[in-house]
Amino acid sequence: MKLILLFLLILSAIEAKNPDYSVIIDKPFNDALHDITQNYDRSLSAVGFSNNYNTPTKNSDEVYTDPFEYLASVSQGQGQQIHLVTVDDGGNILLSKATSLPDFNEAVSLLKTPSNGYFVGGHTLGGSLIFLKLDANANIIFTKTFGTQKYDKMSKLIALGDGGALAIGSSASSGTSNDSIFTSGLGLSDIYITRFSKDGEMLWNKKYGTVYDDKGVDAVEANDGSLIVTGTSAHEGSNNLLLLRLGENGDKIWLKEYESKLPLSPHKLIQLKEGNFLLSLTQSDSLRKEQIRLIKFDLQKNILLDKLIATTYSSGLKDIAEFSDSSIIGVGYVKDAGNTDALVMLFDPSLNMKTQEHYGQKNFDIFNAAEILHNSQVGVAGIHTSDTSQESNMWIAKLNKNGTMAQFAPSNLIIPKEQKASKSAGTLYENLKKIFQEEIAAKKITIQSDLTIELIDSSLLFKVGVYELTNAQKSFLDTFSPKLVKFLQEQQKNIEGLAVNGHTSSEWGGVKFTQRYLKNEKLSLERSYSVLSYLFKKQNESTQKWLSKILVGSGYSFSKKVTYDEKEDFEKSRRVAFKVLVK
Repeated sequence: MKLILLFLLILSAIEAKNPDYSVIIDKPFNDALHDITQNYDRSLSAVGFSNNYNTPTKNSDEVYTDPFEYLASVSQGQGQQIHLVTVDDGGNILLSKATSLPDFNEAVSLLKTPSNGYFVGGHTLGGSLIFLKLDANANIIFTKTFGTQKYDKMSKLIALGDGGALAIGSSASSGTSNDSIFTSGLGLSDIYITRFSKDGEMLWNKKYGTVYDDKGVDAVEANDGSLIVTGTSAHEGSNNLLLLRLGENGDKIWLKEYESKLPLSPHKLIQLKEGNFLLSLTQSDSLRKEQIRLIKFDLQKNILLDKLIATTYSSGLKDIAEFSDSSIIGVGYVKDAGNTDALVMLFDPSLNMKTQEHYGQKNFDIFNAAEILHNSQVGVAGIHTSDTSQESNMWIAKLNKNGTMAQFAPSNLIIPKEQKASKSAGTLYENLKKIFQEEIAAKKITIQSDLTIELIDSSLLFKVGVYELTNAQKSFLDTFSPKLVKFLQEQQKNIEGLAVNGHTSSEWGGVKFTQRYLKNEKLSLERSYSVLSYLFKKQNESTQKWLSKILVGSGYSFSKKVTYDEKEDFEKSRRVAFKVLVK
């Protein structure tokens, strides 16, 4: 599996690691971020949980033999707590604050309020649901703990058009008359939904589902004010998809159950600009490999489009969002036996995958949430685990609309004194554009803000099935590579590496998908090697020794094919690109 490393610029050895391309909040014990939003001043806020443990007040000579006794001794704001992080456009951490609630807890969703504060939804680890209102500085305005007498868990908090919020989750069946909802549940576990007003008043809470084990996952408000809900129902060896439509007061309009013999898990439900709905879920095949499935349906539960996205490794999209041009971005995870990477996928309006990107290091990395920003970039939040640790960290990053990693604005970036001589990625970008201004003007190449250099002139592209360099390609590299190598040498303190990435179109007649992908993967690697080796052989021995430490060759097969108007441009997909990797 392709692995794109995160090169982190460490600003603090205790808490914040603030790189050009990511913000990592590294605190003791496991931490995570589950949701993200953009504030009115264009900063980003994300919510999840962190852990903090004080030394117990019990006599230090005494030894704890009961773990629950120890956990009780560190309650009242200790242990796992809801944590909110805010970063500005330069990636500087403006706020990093944990709550001080009496029970261990976790946040799952974050919504903006008109007063520049937040609604936060989550649950305690003991099985109660939590609804909080915070001000802009993460101070608690109110906390509402609610639920049944049994174990409850929140999945999502949904923003409503009236300024209120809808909490969706699951509740174990009740067995006591003290519960005001039901004296007994519908089944083993039920979909549990609560509606709040804009002032935090609980308007209603109800259970839904079948007589089996049901779980509520996500919901969205339709244009007519009704509520569309998704969840699962597990029974008799199957795991079925549930779709539910409710009125504004929670009255059931319809409930549709779609049978499935394969394990499936819905993740995110959105309403599209056209008025229909899109659901992201994972479905495991017979080999227990998770595949991404996208289902488009209308208000009357008619399935309009059902697509299974075939991937080499187990993959899932935890969040999806729609751009103004109706294209779709999804973020989540991709995993093999060795590690899990954060995943980004882009789809055209017909749900054809245009490209995918993997981000992370050698352990566990995942994007849990995405928010499309005012400038068509995407804020993402999730979990990052460094190579040298088994503890997860809170992770915030920004993506360009094409799925590549975006830099935080360099003008606002705080750089430590000992690195003042170092140039930010933004300066490197401007330098590259200046160095290659002739090539850009001649439309030979394009340079993106993530420091990717694409060869776009038709004379620099490859013919079908070909990887050997033409005379035109060699001639271009003869003038291009000295400029690039000189730039890299001058910026050695800021440069981590140079990736030479080979690409192909999706063509390969007469073979099935597996062979088509693998043959194109080999071809893309051969194209990468042809360019890399030609560039390398043109250097003197001392330069070669230095380049051997920073050059990286990789092949993408047709995962990054070029498309226009939802159609693949076969010629422009057959290319090689360079990417400068920043420390």
